[in-house]
Amino acid sequence: MAVILCLSSLLAGCRPSGESEAPEALSPGVSAQEILLGSSLALQGHAGFLGTQTLRGALCYLNHINAQGGVHGRIVKVIAYDDSYDPPICLANTQRLIIEDQVFALFCYVGTPTTVKVLPMIEEARIPLLGMFTGANALREPFNRFLINVRASYYQETGAAVQHLVDDLGLSKIAVFYQYDAYGFDGLTGTELALKRFNLAPVAGGSYNRGTLDVEDGLNKIISSGAEAVVMIGTYDPCAKFIRLAHAKGFRPLFYLVSFVGADELARRLENQHGITVVMSQVVPPPDHRDPSPLLTGPDGYVTLLKHYFPKDQPNFVGFEGFINARVLVEGLRRAGAELTRERFIDAIESIRDMSLGPDVTIAFSASDHQGLDRVHFTQLENGQFALIRDWSEIKARLN
Repeated sequence: MAVILCLSSLLAGCRPSGESEAPEALSPGVSAQEILLGSSLALQGHAGFLGTQTLRGALCYLNHINAQGGVHGRIVKVIAYDDSYDPPICLANTQRLIIEDQVFALFCYVGTPTTVKVLPMIEEARIPLLGMFTGANALREPFNRFLINVRASYYQETGAAVQHLVDDLGLSKIAVFYQYDAYGFDGLTGTELALKRFNLAPVAGGSYNRGTLDVEDGLNKIISSGAEAVVMIGTYDPCAKFIRLAHAKGFRPLFYLVSFVGADELARRLENQHGITVVMSQVVPPPDHRDPSPLLTGPDGYVTLLKHYFPKDQPNFVGFEGFINARVLVEGLRRAGAELTRERFIDAIESIRDMSLGPDVTIAFSASDHQGLDRVHFTQLENGQFALIRDWSEIKARLN
């Protein structure tokens, strides 16, 4: 396999091949033959789908690049450790990647509480981290040269969502259900700021603890508020349980969820739930296998490469985002040149201006802006899958 994948839970002590005979590196994790990256993300547990698909989406493109000889003659390899969406484990994994594995850069981390936990270590090691599956504001403000976000932020997602709820749907009684940690608080704050622009505030708030399905108390608080819409910042299992219980109790507001929830897994858990309105924001367009865009179905497109390298997987939003992360990574490595260092890599990323990967996917960075995408797309649950919303008046008619 062109890309090494080392799972701490399965292959303890795995090391990159050829490490001992490699010539002196230009920068940690760089030799004449390879570029070594490190990732800590959930590969099992209640967020396992998110981590697995993020990684596989990225790997299918990196495998493709490696099959063509790599970048400037170097194969791109990834060591990935499972953190099960647990911040202390993520911290230990990151320390191992930086100190023991001597990776060049960190890549495709998943989750707010896990990624925020390692920020001091990233700053101290002066190591780039690119492509985080989180829209947390703490990864954007204050500006950090070593953090390279690709996706839009939770503030952008919730801000755009609230505008649609109020302006297009005429809703004013909006509640918030959130995971009680840094991720949930970030989404809650973004929602509150967005509502404030309309002189509104949440009519109720309910929460649950990360890693549990204890949603009943939060649900009862929100039901008693008479909310017309519920903004949900969580993961797919507790959010699905919340919606199913609400449906059983006859409580049927509009349910809006941020992208991190995981559209495909949520849809699978809401099968046979009829008469509910579920809307989700996305930071990438739908990865439709029928879409003629080269980014999806071209020779090096996501759908094409996923089918080749991971034939049992179906295209999904999470994996597509990981794929785009890998496209940005490789572009930065190419622009950095053969004399690769961490600083040159960051400079190269900052030189990317209006790089169009396909319709609705244009990447742009600068020395003061390390977020490549700003676009937010909205989808609704229809016939077991999330489809792009083209007319909000149809949703308004359904609610009425």
